[in-house]
Amino acid sequence: MTQDVTMSLTFVVEPNAHPLSAAQRADLLVDPGFGRVFTDHMAIVRYSTDKGWHDARITARSPVTLEPAASVLHYAQEIFEGLKAYRRPQGAALFRPDANARRFRASARRLAMPELPEELFLESVRALVKADIDWIPQDEDGALYLRPFMFASEVFLGVKPASEYLYIVMASSVGRYFKGGPRAVSLWVTREYTRAAPGGTGAAKCGGNYAASLAAQADAISRGCDQVVFLDAAERRWIEELGGMNIFFVFDDGSIATPPLDGTILPGVTRDSILTLARDAGIAAREERYSIEQWQADAASGRLTEAFACGTAAVVTPIGRVQGEGIDFTINGERVGPTTQRIREALVAIQRGTAPDPHDWVEELA
Repeated sequence: MTQDVTMSLTFVVEPNAHPLSAAQRADLLVDPGFGRVFTDHMAIVRYSTDKGWHDARITARSPVTLEPAASVLHYAQEIFEGLKAYRRPQGAALFRPDANARRFRASARRLAMPELPEELFLESVRALVKADIDWIPQDEDGALYLRPFMFASEVFLGVKPASEYLYIVMASSVGRYFKGGPRAVSLWVTREYTRAAPGGTGAAKCGGNYAASLAAQADAISRGCDQVVFLDAAERRWIEELGGMNIFFVFDDGSIATPPLDGTILPGVTRDSILTLARDAGIAAREERYSIEQWQADAASGRLTEAFACGTAAVVTPIGRVQGEGIDFTINGERVGPTTQRIREALVAIQRGTAPDPHDWVEELA
């Protein structure tokens, strides 16, 4: 579903009448953790089939009132994104927001929702960051995590695309995802649950995909693992992705590989960035299928030397141990490997502005 924009929207800024004081904010930013501290404002835009996109505002973050018959509560038309703003000497910077804007449109298309124009997406995150720039932590690991999302708000019962939607962006002050630096995580390989099937919503960033992963994630945690790794739905042998991250493998010839995008895997922005940076550095980077049997055999033989997960929140996270029914092996002594560290440092340096940005991924906000 698409909607032409006949006129550009300007965000009306309505400052929060009761923002937290500078002292209160400073206390929260000492150790914000991840996803617990939220800023004073949010961006909001409304959509209806008769008006199109309208009523764009930056306003006080506040609860959203929904009718019990709101479509999203019954038919789950909902999508979201995740990206970060980083502090810079002259303001802040966004990392590849255009890629998130494109993926948001693709997710909307798959969920039969109106496609938010990319420029409107970009202006919403720019405006919110400017309004709440003081919420970006000062320390080198801090960032402002931005969560754009859209859901069906029309009041009706019936299986059809809604005609009214709310698009909102909220922001959360975050610190380092893992305390003490990136540590090697442990994975549980599930054969009971699958994340997505061909023709499904695996490539869309929608809440239903994550809800469907929670039972498997809880099972992994109950077994002492940090994350779950999903196999393909058809053969239950090809590695796809983790509960909330893409995955990479590092081999003894110096090459890296990641499962291909075939409609069942989320096309991660961090994943795409890593493929580009690896090739820039002369690392052979492949997108190819890789089975759980081959992963275990390669770890035992030494052909596989490292593995890591990646995503906006955790950036690049080494994988140290893999377990499952009949599966138990470690990788690189459960330590951070040199290739994993090299890729992480290259990516973070561009995001933080300490290295050149040859691909124009960073957008500076004054």
